[in-house]
Amino acid sequence: MADYITAFLTLMEPMNFIMMYICSLVGCVLGAIPGLSGGLGITLILPLTFALETNLSFAMLLGMYVGGVSGSFIAAVLVGIPGSAASIGTCYDGYPMTKKGKAAKALSIGITGSFIGTFVSILVCTFASGYIADIALMLGPWEYFSLCLMAITMVVGLSNGSVFRGLLAAFLGLWLSCVGGDLVTNQLRFTFGNTNLYGGINVVCMLMGTFALQQVATSYAKGQQTMPEVDGKGLSGLGLTLKDFTDNIRTILESLVIGLVIGFLPGMGSGISNLIAYGRAKNSSKHPELFGTGIDQGVWATEVANNAGVGGALIPMISLGIPGDGTCVLLLSAMTIKGLQPGPMFIEQNPVLANLIFVTVLVSAILIFITELLTKRWFPLLLKAPYHYLYSAIMMICFMGAFSGTTSMFGVYMVLVFGAMGILMDMFRLPMTPLMLAFILGGKIESYFRMGCSYARGDLTSFVTRPISLIFILIALWSVLGPVVMKLIKSKKKA
Repeated sequence: MADYITAFLTLMEPMNFIMMYICSLVGCVLGAIPGLSGGLGITLILPLTFALETNLSFAMLLGMYVGGVSGSFIAAVLVGIPGSAASIGTCYDGYPMTKKGKAAKALSIGITGSFIGTFVSILVCTFASGYIADIALMLGPWEYFSLCLMAITMVVGLSNGSVFRGLLAAFLGLWLSCVGGDLVTNQLRFTFGNTNLYGGINVVCMLMGTFALQQVATSYAKGQQTMPEVDGKGLSGLGLTLKDFTDNIRTILESLVIGLVIGFLPGMGSGISNLIAYGRAKNSSKHPELFGTGIDQGVWATEVANNAGVGGALIPMISLGIPGDGTCVLLLSAMTIKGLQPGPMFIEQNPVLANLIFVTVLVSAILIFITELLTKRWFPLLLKAPYHYLYSAIMMICFMGAFSGTTSMFGVYMVLVFGAMGILMDMFRLPMTPLMLAFILGGKIESYFRMGCSYARGDLTSFVTRPISLIFILIALWSVLGPVVMKLIKSKKKA
């Protein structure tokens, strides 16, 4: 407790506090802009921290981290385009709520859900990081492979329409994840001689093309060029009642657990947890058919889960030296630059800095929550922009994000290609989520499968003889076969 108080007093030093708050605001803005995430902000300020004091450096980096994750829901709610992969699931119900004229409530749920997820998860991280890290350490590549497989199949099961279309989209995502050099043999796969593809397909390019450009093109083609009127005067205050919390308490608690569990599993991150939480909320709902039409429960699930992943992702980074998500890779780089060694002995050797990390995330979450509530009335100003300006701005941001992610014009061309692919998928009613999730997890699935086979000396039965791995595989099978089986049972009952 003494180290925690010392860390809090260190953060309250004027320079540390001011810079943390500024970086939190910048991260929130970057998170709200599609293609410019909080991770990009950390990348930009990382060189600036080389000559700064260690405590100040981490106050800035973590403030940017929290702001980026918290702000990513804004674009998802207002224009239906996720600010980052962490808010893909928020688009499904957040944007329909806006089109129904419920933008105020959708924003309030996003702000509050983000705060609850970050606040509770960092408390768990502070007091139970050692125990949770021990659990994660017990899992091997077999369990991680099965977990990734389960994540994909759960999202496939959520696909609107047939399971076949969801599986087809997932297979397409897995194929795209194979593009580039093989991690073991360095054999080039599906590059067609193009040197720009040797490192694989950039996820920013795919996200901007399949979500942003596809949204712009299909909305324009369908004549959806009118935004709902939002009364900015009604956006002050919390905007939620006690009944909103009590009606969704189960979803909030389940999403917290999902965000924490997925977060502390190395390499997973909030981009996965928000989709799994959305799937769980839909499966457990008494009215699953309402999901995707603008239901509160869908926004609660995704925003609580993706922000709960913040605290969860810090657990393996600090306790094991393994990044919980992509942003934690940058934080690990900062630790290395400062001569620090994250791992089992990190907290014992650097008690003040370890607690400073926890305190910074906690204070940043509180400040962002208050700031977003106070400035919420200005969020819908984006809706008042004429469509020809809004579309142009979205496309410009997409191309800038793609260029900044790849530092070449090839990234811009890839955005156009994926935009066309997204339009075709929309025409053939192929769901986008299985594609994105399979693409994100494709490399991990391949890596864990190879590791599992190598450790077991080629024995594939090791994936089903380990209890936890078997449970994940059974859940994965039920996610695909369950809807088919239930449909057959219903048809027989009707007959």
